[in-house]
Amino acid sequence: CFTFIKVMMILFNLAIFLSGGTLLGVGIWVKVDGESFLKIFGALSSSILQVVNVSYLLIVIGAILLVIGFLGCYGAQKESKCLLMMFFSVVLIIFIAEVAAAVVALVFTGLAETLLTGLVTPLLKERYGVNDTFTHIWNVTMTEVHCCGLNNYTDFNNSYFYETHNSYPRQCCDMVEPCNSTLAAERDVELRGCLLQGCFKEILEEIKTNAGVAGGVAAGIAALEIAAMAVSMYLYCRLDEK
Repeated sequence: CFTFIKVMMILFNLAIFLSGGTLLGVGIWVKVDGESFLKIFGALSSSILQVVNVSYLLIVIGAILLVIGFLGCYGAQKESKCLLMMFFSVVLIIFIAEVAAAVVALVFTGLAETLLTGLVTPLLKERYGVNDTFTHIWNVTMTEVHCCGLNNYTDFNNSYFYETHNSYPRQCCDMVEPCNSTLAAERDVELRGCLLQGCFKEILEEIKTNAGVAGGVAAGIAALEIAAMAVSMYLYCRLDEK
C-alpha cells in the first residue's frame, strides 16, 4: 500500500510539474507575443482572463505548479519528510487562499469590484493606446462582450487615449466614431442592462450563467488538493514508522 501510494504521488505530481512548465511557457509566450496568442485563442476574449494581465497570471500559476509538482514528486521519490511537509504546507496555504477568495467573491462582490477598479482603471488610463498588446486585449474584450471600460466609459476620462484622440474608444459608442462624452453617456443610459455597460458586470453575469460549471471545477480542484494533502501526510507519518 505504501509503495502504491508513493508511486501514485510521484506520477500525480509529475503531471502537475509538467502542467506548470506548460503554463509557464505559455505565459512567457503571451508576454512576448500576446497578439498572436489572442488570434489563436480568440474564444478567451470573453473570459475574466482578459481583465487581468494574462501573461503574468499564467506565469504565476505555472511557477506555483512547478514548485508544488517538484516538492511532491521529489519528496515522495526520495522519501524526504522535509519536502513532504513543505508540499503539504504549500497546498494548504493555496487551499485556504482559494476558500478565502471564494468567500470574498460570493459575499463581497462589491468589494471585489472596488479592488478591481482600483487596480485596473489606472492601467486603462495609462496603458490603453500606449501598449499594443494591452490595447488589443481590451479592444477584443469590449467588442466581443459588448462592454466599455471596467465600470463604464468614464474609466477613460483623463486617460492617455482620450487626451491623444479627444475621443473614447469606439466600443463605448456602439462602434460609432468619434465617440464623445455626450454620445457615450447617451448610449450608456440607453443600453444599460441590455448591451453596453462595464466589462466587470458583463463578466460577472457570464460567471453567474456558468456558475454550475465553475462550481464543479472548483470543487474538483479542492478535492484534489485535499487528497494530495492527505496522501502527503500519510507518507510523512509512514516514514516516521519506518
